[in-house]
Amino acid sequence: MPDKANPNASAVRSFVLIALAGGVLVAAFAYTAGWLTPSRLTPSKIVSGLAPPSGPALGFRRNHAKGVCFTGTFESNGAGASLSSAPMFAPGSYPVIGRFNLATPDPKAADSTVRVRGMSLDVKAPGGSEWRAAMIDAPFFPVATPQGFYALLEASAKKDDPDAMKSFVAAHPEFAAFGAWASTAPWTASYAQDQYNSLNSFDFTNAQGDRQVVRWSFVPDAKPQTMTPDELRLRGPNFLDADIAQRVQSGPQRWNMVVTVANPGDPTADPSKAWPDDRRKVVTGTLVVNAIEPEPDGPCRDLNFDPTVLPPGMHVSDDPFPAARSAAYSVSFNRRTAEDKDYPHTPAEGAKQ
Repeated sequence: MPDKANPNASAVRSFVLIALAGGVLVAAFAYTAGWLTPSRLTPSKIVSGLAPPSGPALGFRRNHAKGVCFTGTFESNGAGASLSSAPMFAPGSYPVIGRFNLATPDPKAADSTVRVRGMSLDVKAPGGSEWRAAMIDAPFFPVATPQGFYALLEASAKKDDPDAMKSFVAAHPEFAAFGAWASTAPWTASYAQDQYNSLNSFDFTNAQGDRQVVRWSFVPDAKPQTMTPDELRLRGPNFLDADIAQRVQSGPQRWNMVVTVANPGDPTADPSKAWPDDRRKVVTGTLVVNAIEPEPDGPCRDLNFDPTVLPPGMHVSDDPFPAARSAAYSVSFNRRTAEDKDYPHTPAEGAKQ
C-alpha cells in the first residue's frame, strides 16, 4: 500500500522498475531527437546512470538483467495477413527464440521484489525475414514524453528534497494512472500467467497497401493465479525460472497474439495512454513455448531484442520510442559483450545454475 506520509512513494518505487522495463528508451530518444543536447544527456550517460550504486553487473544486460531463455514456435492462423504482409502472418509455424525476464539491473534480485515482468521474442520466417519484440506486463508507460521521464529520474535522485517528487507528480498528471496500477494491480504466480504488451505503436501494411496503426499483446492460455508479494516471497528468490521450467516440461505453454487496431485520433505516439477497449482486435496466432534453458548457455543470451528489427509489412510508426530503444539497447549490448570474461558462464558440459 502507498506510504501514508508520502502517497507517491510506492508508485515511485514501482516506477523505477518499469523505467528499467522500458530500459533507457526515453533517454535515447531525448538524445537522438535532439530534445536534450548531447552535452547534457546521451544514451551512454543514462545507461551508466541506471546502474545500482555498487556498479553494473558486468557481462549482463544493463536492464532486464535477470532472465531465462526459451524456444518455441509462432503458430500463425493467417488472420494477421489482413493487417500485414509480414511473412510470419501467413498460415504456418515459425521458429522463436525468446526470453522471460524481470525489470531489474540486478541478476540476483529476488523475484518477489521486482514489480514488472517482461517477454522478448525473435521470430524468423523463410527467406531471412525476422521480427524482434520486447514487451512488459504493464498496460501503459508512466509518462508521456522523454522530458517527463528525465524529470522523474531527476526527482527520484533528490532523496533529500521532500518536495521533488511532489512537484514532479503535479507537473505530470499522467503519472497517476501508472501509480494506481503499480500499487493495486495483482501479481501472478508465474511467467506463464502474465499478459505481455507492446505499449508502443507500429504501422502494419497488408498486401493491398492498406495501413493500420497497431499495438499488440500476448494473452496467456494459463489462468492467472493472483498472489501477494509476501506469498511470492515464500516461494524463494528464483521461483519464476523454476516454475516456468516445470510447467513447460509438463506441456507447452501458450499465449495468443492479439493485435489491436487504432481508430483515427487515438494517441499512437503516447504510450502512457491506453486505447479504449472497444477497438478492433485480431487474434493472429499462438506463441507456443516448448523448452526452457538457463540463460548463460541458452540461445537468447547474445540476442539484442531490438524492436526496430521488423519484417516487410511492419514498420515503426510516429511513436518515437522503438527507435530510441534501439539506440539504447545498442549501448547496453556493446558494453556487456565487451565484458564477456566477467560473465559467469556455466561449465562447458552444461551444468545448470
